[in-house]
This record gives sequence, structure tokens and C-alpha cells, in this order.
Amino acid sequence: MRVILQRVKRAEVRVDGATVGHIGPGLLLLVGLGRGDGEDELRWMARKIAGLRLFAGEGGGFDRSLVDMGYEVLAVSQFTLYGDCRKGRRPSFDGALGPEEAKPLMARFLEILAEEKINRVESGRFGAMMEVDLVNDGPVTLTLVREAGGGSQ
Repeated sequence: MRVILQRVKRAEVRVDGATVGHIGPGLLLLVGLGRGDGEDELRWMARKIAGLRLFAGEGGGFDRSLVDMGYEVLAVSQFTLYGDCRKGRRPSFDGALGPEEAKPLMARFLEILAEEKINRVESGRFGAMMEVDLVNDGPVTLTLVREAGGGSQ
């Protein structure tokens, strides 16, 4: 499982010109699901995201979490995070889960995020061509990886 996490002042996702998900301050998550990913990877990632200290409290710096601040999450499915560009000019997406497997896992990930006491969890529309608008805060952008079977960074 791979997540690109961006701290935002606000973000929204549109499909065919209609807003399908939006948040105020919080985190925009671009979520890639890979072969072998399951409940363990989803739970690890949700706990990590909810607990990361990425926001400034009274003392400044990175000392408050998303949950501490009462902020929100917008999660967008992004199979292209598994794009492999090592050979040729066209990326290979062999490492990504197919849509029939990824869709229920993405739905489960959203449920688990909500269980982590995040104020509000919004999402894009799985499989749709989406437009994502965001106002970066910082900017703060991190890559989180949890390989099937427990490897992480």
C-alpha cells in the first residue's frame, strides 16, 4: 500500500464538474493499493495517518496530529502510484491491484480511517476521471509505504 499524503488548507474532488468530496484543513491522501494488500496494511496505514504529528500546536513545529486538531481527510484512489517506469516509455501497472479487488479495499480503508476518530473522511469516486484541487499547507508532502507482509517506511 502506498499513500502520498499532503497537508492542506482545503481540498476537493470533482467528477464531471460536480464536487464529490471536499474538506477544510486536514490531509489529502492519494491511495495506491498493491498486490497482496489486505486488512493489516489498511489498519497500519490508517493508524499511522491518524497519529502522525504534522500540525503545529501552541508551541509550533510538528507536535499535533490530525485527530488532535479535529481536522479532516480526503482520500482519492490512485493506482498510478504503482506505475513502474524502469523499462521503456510506457509505465507498467502490474504491481497495482485490479479494480475488482481494489474497490472494496478502498471502501474498507475509508471505514477504518473513520474508526480512527478522524473528524470527517471524504473520498473521490473510485474508477472515475477526477479533478483534484487543493491548497497545500506548508507545503508538507510525505510518502507512506506499507508493503504486503509488513515492510514499511
